[in-house]
Amino acid sequence: MIQQPGFVTLTESVHSAANALVGERLLALAMEMGHETDRGERAELLRHLRAILSDPARSAESRRDAFSTQLMQAFRLHRSRTAFGLLYELNGAHLLQQVVGRLRRYQSKADAQDVLQEVFVNIYRYPQRFNAEREDAFRVWTATIVRNTVLKHLRSLSRSGRAEVAFDELPEPCGNDRGEPLRGVIETESQAACGKVYLTYLHFYLRFYQLLSEREQRAIHLVEVEGLSYRAAARDLGIKLENLKMVIFRARRKIHRSMRRVFEGLPPDLRPARDPRADVSLRATRVEVSPAKDGVQ
Repeated sequence: MIQQPGFVTLTESVHSAANALVGERLLALAMEMGHETDRGERAELLRHLRAILSDPARSAESRRDAFSTQLMQAFRLHRSRTAFGLLYELNGAHLLQQVVGRLRRYQSKADAQDVLQEVFVNIYRYPQRFNAEREDAFRVWTATIVRNTVLKHLRSLSRSGRAEVAFDELPEPCGNDRGEPLRGVIETESQAACGKVYLTYLHFYLRFYQLLSEREQRAIHLVEVEGLSYRAAARDLGIKLENLKMVIFRARRKIHRSMRRVFEGLPPDLRPARDPRADVSLRATRVEVSPAKDGVQ
């Protein structure tokens, strides 16, 4: 077991020296909380903590879990420094073992003590996230904090270029820097195939783009080709900004939906846009024909 100076380990013996030392710390906790809590609440907390310490049926792990959960609850409610100090002394060695195990799993050479300090910093900063419904709540909660802190620490080392790699994990140097002939042929064929697929996408995009209305084509051209902002494109078309966004959204949806249907082997559902002037002349013709039809009747 990893044991560091300043850490306290509860034992299964009710009358052990470690348990007696923790019991003495409860007096300091009571004095600190005396100015912040009423007498009944303080007495109830101390009674509960002493009952956990003096319960002969509990194992050392069960005693630590229940005791730590109540201490964390006191810290969450009253920000008691004494409670937090006891949490560190009781759980430091246990959490250090978890940190060391995590670092070994990820084959990291990071300093376990530095990570442990980050773990307790996170415990201190986010007590409002703690839920004391279960006796082992503190152990479960801190296991999650250890995992997240180790991963965050490793990511920070990777970004700063300080990530260490063991010498035996380095890849063997390649004696010939030139690629193999077969690999070169495969890469060349893959590039040619990707180029053909890309040209196919462009072909269908242009085909369905030409089926859009003049306003939709102009809006897409201004934004995607000329690189204008939505606001500038809206001024160019003489429409509101919100209307331009809707025009572009619908135009893109028409193109993408038709392309998807083609690649799925279905006919496209996009039809050529109608000429508004032709619609106006057609409506006028219908209006002129309607009275003559009524006269015949």
